[in-house]
Amino acid sequence: MVNWESQQEISSDSSIFMKTMHTLIGLYAWEFIVSLDFDWEVLTGKKRFRWPLIFYFAGRYLLLAALVGIAVALDMPSEINCYTLYAFTQLAGNAAVGLASINLSLRTMVIWSQNKWIVAFLVLLILGHWSLILQGVLLGATWVPGLGCQITYSNTTILAATFIYSMCFDFVVMCLSAYKLAWAPVRKGTNGGHTRLIRMLFSDGLIYFFIAFVSDLIATTFMVLNLNAIMSVIFNVPAAIASTIVASRVVRRLTNFQISGPEML
Repeated sequence: MVNWESQQEISSDSSIFMKTMHTLIGLYAWEFIVSLDFDWEVLTGKKRFRWPLIFYFAGRYLLLAALVGIAVALDMPSEINCYTLYAFTQLAGNAAVGLASINLSLRTMVIWSQNKWIVAFLVLLILGHWSLILQGVLLGATWVPGLGCQITYSNTTILAATFIYSMCFDFVVMCLSAYKLAWAPVRKGTNGGHTRLIRMLFSDGLIYFFIAFVSDLIATTFMVLNLNAIMSVIFNVPAAIASTIVASRVVRRLTNFQISGPEML
């Protein structure tokens, strides 16, 4: 039986963690670069800037900053303050997860035509989510020669609660969207553009929820198992990347969707 707390196992897990993080950094860097044209068009005025895009940009760039911090922590040849660096990466990464959920919530508010009860309910859910995200530093790390910064402590209780809340939050938002899109009465004279929009919103919502739910579930499972400090958080970054990529794509697709009539956002 594997002794997950042995120094040999922790060293092996640290090596796996390092390789996994480098792979994920490359994946997100590719996704970030291929979608930069959208960011540039918004920043240069070719696409109209709407206030919900604040959360889109914040999520993308906070996650990028977190991944840069992880790369520095793993690859810096000389000793650095690992605790401070990992505190930043943890808060930035968790914020990216929270912003991904906000992006989906804003989309649901649009689907419900900004119904005041739905908006109030979702705002309360968002505040509850962020009350967990901003709990403070939940990771400890120290410098290990040859390995860089190595995680030595993780508060799996709060981290697991945050990811479980994310899963429940996303499920509620998906159900609200699905109900409105599937059961709302179809207006007379609805054109093909609106029909395509409804189909896109419905399919995007299902895809987002499935990917975010599965990635969060895997991360939560390892946090609950609490095998050791490294294995407890090894799937947190994949979950944050998956949620941010899919949420960002949903925002871009909705923004790029051109229909006649009132603006969606």
